[in-house]
Amino acid sequence: MKILITGGCGFTGTILTNDLIKLGHKVKVIDTQWFGCNLKKNKNLEIIKKDIRNIKKNDIKNSDVIVHLANIPNDLSVELNPNLSWDVNVIAIKKLIELSIECKVKKFIYASSGSVYGIKKEKKVTEDLSLKPISVYNKTKMIAERVLMSYSDKIKIFCIRPATVCGYSPRMRADVSVNMFIYQALKNKRLTIFGGQQIRPNITIKDLSNVYKHFIFKKLKPGFYNAGFENLKILNIAEKVKKFIDCKIIIKKNNNDPRSYRQNSDKLIKTGFKVKYKIDDAIKDIIEMYKKNKKIFSKNVFSVKTINRLNIK
Repeated sequence: MKILITGGCGFTGTILTNDLIKLGHKVKVIDTQWFGCNLKKNKNLEIIKKDIRNIKKNDIKNSDVIVHLANIPNDLSVELNPNLSWDVNVIAIKKLIELSIECKVKKFIYASSGSVYGIKKEKKVTEDLSLKPISVYNKTKMIAERVLMSYSDKIKIFCIRPATVCGYSPRMRADVSVNMFIYQALKNKRLTIFGGQQIRPNITIKDLSNVYKHFIFKKLKPGFYNAGFENLKILNIAEKVKKFIDCKIIIKKNNNDPRSYRQNSDKLIKTGFKVKYKIDDAIKDIIEMYKKNKKIFSKNVFSVKTINRLNIK
């Protein structure tokens, strides 16, 4: 199978690309490489250094499936330049899906976000609930979904809404909650949480890669799918990290991120997907890699700092 991954050099993209190559598939990666490229040369891998805003028909043709991961990645990064984020996260996707249809791509898999639900009190946040995004980043994800689904009569579209991702990747991130706490604990022997009572769903990066492979290879009904499994308070996540790393937890009452929601992924589970990993596994993986190489937390692990430093427009 020929699979195109936008953002294939990224946090999740690197893991997914490597997994697919190991399975013997041909993978084409399109990525700006703002955060570098940690993919190794392989006869079944083609890497194109390009901004998805400049994508052409030639980049897409002959692809069986597209997994669209490329985006400005989080709330703080988006706030640096909201116009850039609307361009990359939304406007570029219209051109991408139209070219995909023109090139007769069979499936289009989009990495949305569980954060599109905003603040929810329901114990089961399913795909049927209304979306109430509270940040520009969340809004770009919601609007991108709507743009894509307007083409659902022409191509099979799967919008995956992942929970907060955790775990080790060669393109490491330290600006997602579990990874950030591990970073703080390893570097400073203390970690800081704001509020702590907010509930967040989580998914390991290994399971998320498995989710995308599940949709690439299985014959499933197009639509929206949650992908989040461990719904925990931020304080409980910090305590999990403390269980593995001797550190102090500092709690600050001023909470600058009020998002609090659970995620129910029964719809995904009913398709036959099996969860294999937990937060504890992700923590152990990062600790193990850190012991081997303390440089896994390089200068590019914080998206905001990297985008700011590169002065990306």
